[in-house]
Amino acid sequence: MASSTEEHTVPKSRNEIKVRTGPSEQTTKSALEHFQEYGRERPGVVALWCFGIGFVLGWKLKLW
Repeated sequence: MASSTEEHTVPKSRNEIKVRTGPSEQTTKSALEHFQEYGRERPGVVALWCFGIGFVLGWKLKLW
C-alpha cells in the first residue's frame, strides 16, 4: 500500500536515519490551524506580537 509520505535517508555520523517528510501543503495547513487555535486561546499575546513585529518592520523599513 502506498503512503503519502516519502522516506529519505540522511547520513548522520556513521549511522543512517530514515526521515519521513510529508507534503508541504499539509504542513502549512497544520501550522495555520495551530496558529488560529492559539489566537483564539490567547488573543492578547497574538495582538502584542503582531504589534511588535509591525513596529520593528515599520521602524527598520521607514517607507516615508
